[in-house]
Amino acid sequence: MKLLSLNLGRARSVEYTDQPEGMTGIDKRPVDGPVRVTAPGPKGVGGSGLAGDAVCHLRHHGGDDQAVYAVAREDLDGWERELGRALPNGVFGENLTTVGLDVSGALIGERWRIGSDVVLEVTCGRIPCRTFQEHLGERGWVKRFTQRGTPGAYLRVIESGEIRSGDPIEIAHRPGHDVTVAVQFRASTTERELLPRLLAAGSALHTESRKTALEYVAKYGG
Repeated sequence: MKLLSLNLGRARSVEYTDQPEGMTGIDKRPVDGPVRVTAPGPKGVGGSGLAGDAVCHLRHHGGDDQAVYAVAREDLDGWERELGRALPNGVFGENLTTVGLDVSGALIGERWRIGSDVVLEVTCGRIPCRTFQEHLGERGWVKRFTQRGTPGAYLRVIESGEIRSGDPIEIAHRPGHDVTVAVQFRASTTERELLPRLLAAGSALHTESRKTALEYVAKYGG
């Protein structure tokens, strides 16, 4: 398991986004590093956890629970075969393109050590949006991506430090529940009846996802 590619995005103006002033940082490009990784602060205030990586719409992106976004190269390869086109590292807007790691199968609260210093904790899956669809240029992409159910993972920063492309990834902690990123994603999108199950992940779960699950249980039981 290793960090195949470390990807950063610069803010640029596009016509397809509804973000402030038409800016987006979704177009991530590989860099060698080293890149400093730190907790960026709460959502609405903090952006990316990676120095030099642009997050333009702080209402929905960035913050401590979404400090870093990871996608498995194996998933990109699968989409390449299905779409019949090349998908370079970073094309999904991911900061980390991994190899040898089942990112969407990771448990909420699972911790990854990258290199010698950085420890990240899995919080939730990525919900697709119009900006993502237009960036890919694939009609019906939001629905297609959702149906596939392998969204990649957002992570929070537990231990700061520097990372670079090629760093080894070690699973430093695996919690005792069975709530994976894929399960959390399905609960948040197509299978709302799974929401009570997410509470088994405890405080490691993305703050907003945990709030939604608690509200569902209060209304419908669990």
